Order: sequence, then C-alpha cells, then structure tokens
Amino acid sequence: MPAINGKQYIDRIDALSANIWYNGRKVTGKLSEHPAFKGVMHETARLFDLQTAPETKDILTGPSEYTGNPVGRAYIPPRTKEDLELRREAVRIWATESCGMLGRSPDYMNTALMALGTASDILKGEDEQSAENLLNYYKYAMENDLTLTHTFIMPQVNRSQFYSETDGPIIGARMIDQTDEGIIVHGARLLATQGATTDELLVFPSGARLPYIKASESMAYAFAIPNNTPGLTFVCRESFVGGESRFDHPLSSRFEEMDTIVLFDHVLVPWERVFLHGNIDVNNRIYHDSHFYPLTSHQVINKNIAKVEFLLGLIQAMIDEINIGEYQHIHEKVSEVIIALETLKGLVYSSEKNAALNAFGVMVPDWKPLQVAGIYFAKTYPRLIEIIKTIGASGLVSIPTESDFRSPIGDDLRHYLQSAKGNGEEKVRLFRLAWDISMSAFATREELYERYFFGDPVRLVSLLYHTYDRSDIIERVRNFLSP
Repeated sequence: MPAINGKQYIDRIDALSANIWYNGRKVTGKLSEHPAFKGVMHETARLFDLQTAPETKDILTGPSEYTGNPVGRAYIPPRTKEDLELRREAVRIWATESCGMLGRSPDYMNTALMALGTASDILKGEDEQSAENLLNYYKYAMENDLTLTHTFIMPQVNRSQFYSETDGPIIGARMIDQTDEGIIVHGARLLATQGATTDELLVFPSGARLPYIKASESMAYAFAIPNNTPGLTFVCRESFVGGESRFDHPLSSRFEEMDTIVLFDHVLVPWERVFLHGNIDVNNRIYHDSHFYPLTSHQVINKNIAKVEFLLGLIQAMIDEINIGEYQHIHEKVSEVIIALETLKGLVYSSEKNAALNAFGVMVPDWKPLQVAGIYFAKTYPRLIEIIKTIGASGLVSIPTESDFRSPIGDDLRHYLQSAKGNGEEKVRLFRLAWDISMSAFATREELYERYFFGDPVRLVSLLYHTYDRSDIIERVRNFLSP
C-alpha cells in the first residue's frame, strides 16, 4: 500500500473501535465525529492529503528501499546530507500547515521508528528473532503508512532517584509472564499523546532514557500492538477544545492533541510483535546506539522553527493592528523572536553540516547543536508567549465571541472595538488567536509540553555538561599558559 491520504486515515481510525475512555464514559461511534478528537483528526487528514497533492508529494513521499512504493518521507532513512535537507523540507511543510502546533504529527513517530528499525541489529543482543521482528515491523508500518502513538513514561508514584517499584500491587506496566504465544504485560504507562487517534501503540523502554535508572528485567521490554488490542485501554484527560467555532477557538478547535494514560490489563503481545523482553543491557543502550535522539531531535527542532515563525507573524500582525510599531520596546520584543528563530535555524544547519553516517548507513545529524536547540527552545518558548501577552495587554481580555458579533449588538462591537486597520470583528478574530496561543487551556498545555518535551530541563543541561567534548579547547588554554 502506498502513502495514504486523509480519507484513508480517518476511515482506518474510525474502524478500529479501540477501548477509549473520556469523561468517565467509554467512547462509542466514530472518533472523527467526537468533539474531543475530530478537530485534530481532520487536521491530520489534511497533512496526509498533502502526500498526494501534486505540488508536495515528491517532497513528502519517496520510494521505499524495500518495495519501491511511495512511502512517507519520515520513514525513509537519510543516506546523504542531501537526504537530511529533504527531510527538513518535508517536516517544514507539515509543520507550517499546522502552525507548528502538532507536537505529535505522524512524522515524529515515523522518524522514531525509522531510527530504531534501521538499527534493529542492536536487538541481536536479545536474540536474532527480536531483531528480525523490529525490522519486519518497521517495514510493515512504513509500507502501510501507519500512525503511531508511544509511551515512554512510568506513573509518577515516587520521583526519588532511587525509587524502584518492587513490592505491592503493580502500578508501572511490566512483563508478568511469558507464554508460547507471547509476553503478558500488566500495569500503566504515561503519556500517550494522540493515543486515541492513531493506528498502533509503540512501547519502548522507559528507564533507558535516564542513565541513573536501572531497569529490572520485567520492565526491559519493547513491542508494538494495534490500539484495539484486547486488554488495552486509553484513558483521556479533559479536552482542551474550547469549542467548535474557529473564530472563538482558532487553535484548540483544530490542533488539540489528546494525551492519554495507557492501561494494560494482562495484555498478550504476540511474539512476532515483541522486540525486547528482559535483556537489560540492550534496554539501556538502544536509544544511544540507534541514534534515536539526534534523528528525532532533527524533526522536533524543525517543527519548532515553524512554530516560532507562526508566533513572529502573529506578533507582527498584532503590532500592525493597533499601530504600536513606532515604540522601541516593541522593536526589542520582536527582535527577541527573530533571534530565537535564526538561532534555531542556525543550529539545525550546523547539525546537518556536521552529520555523519552511523554503523547502519544512516546519515545522522550532529546531536550537539540539536541538544542546544532543544534546551534553548524549552527556555525560550515561555518568553515568546509572554511577549504576546505584553503586546496584547487588555486586548486579550476584550474578546467577545463569534455569537456576540452575530447578535443585535454586533454592529456596536464592530464600531467600539475597531483598530487602526479595521473593524472590531477582524481585530477580535486576530486577538482571539493570540489568546488561544497564550492564555487558554490549550495554550497552557502547549507551554508545559514545550518546557518538558525532551525531559527534565535540569537533567538535560547536566547531560550536555557531561557529554560535550571540551578537551581540545582546555588543552588550548593550558598551552597558552605554558612558560
């Protein structure tokens, strides 16, 4: 099957009938018609439609190395630096279409699976079959253009550095048995973003992401299963869709990505879907040895660039709307956004310039500048949102709804809320967009999401401190001081 279009995506998710719980009730009927899910599903469908659009299909898709079928670009391993540049262009098309608001657009998990699938030989430390299973699954997902969610995180029971769940009732999901049919998994995992609106769930090691956590054999596992697997349940948080009106809620009505808790109730994972089952050594090195981090970071930072571009355009539109472009403090604030944008671009270009082939023949971008970009964006994004608030000021509070403008008082509002550029309705439309990215429930989730996308910011800077090679420049200083 070649790369899918939007209708195929929606039809496939609607047909799954996965066990999804929202607001205390099991979801029935078509997900694409449910208020909590339909916005993001239809926006994701628009991304898939671009895969078949004449002007973008050659960038967003390419020939499979295995069948020659057109497959999603993110599934295709980059073999040259030019391939990396093409991947960047493909990410930017989707991210620009979604204003950078979809942190879990399909190309993120496609990239993750590409990194792991092309490095499947790592799993030969578990056994030959596990390595073959992962490679086969990578091919299957690519050739069928699957959408994937994932879960890396255990429930926050006790965040002490040395806490290990060993006694008492099971909380964090673990292997509790192995049978002739497969492994049995029981417990909970966090935090499957878009868990309800994808084809399958990819489950990979949790502790392996953090070097100070020592995994037990029962938690050293990796597998992939369809979202409608018996015993698998997705529990949704409250939806942050403010409403269906794109005037009132221009972002949350389209891009609200539901986060879910994943419950495994004695779930049987067939052996052909098992990639890891107890080998702690493989568990602890799979991300590093597969170059998972630089490859996925390349996708994420390019998505972030599109997001900053959108914020810059929004901020300048607000400035023009109320005619405050003459003030120097406004120039300073806009310059902060421009600096953020150009910094991220420069770090991506640096990572591509210094890319190198790994042991599996994949062109891997230099991780150092991408590490810096991830840490920088997590710190900078809240400041960019603050700039929107300071520029919007009371204009972010004086925002009547679409219904108000359609009421008998609509003409009064168009008159009294007018701006330097137009009537009150157009001004409020713009400022409601600014509100939805800076002050709504959707906005608050976006800010928290970006702060912690790559994990604890303090640990990330500590990792950078310990891994950044400074030996040559230290020696340069010592040589300078030599008599």
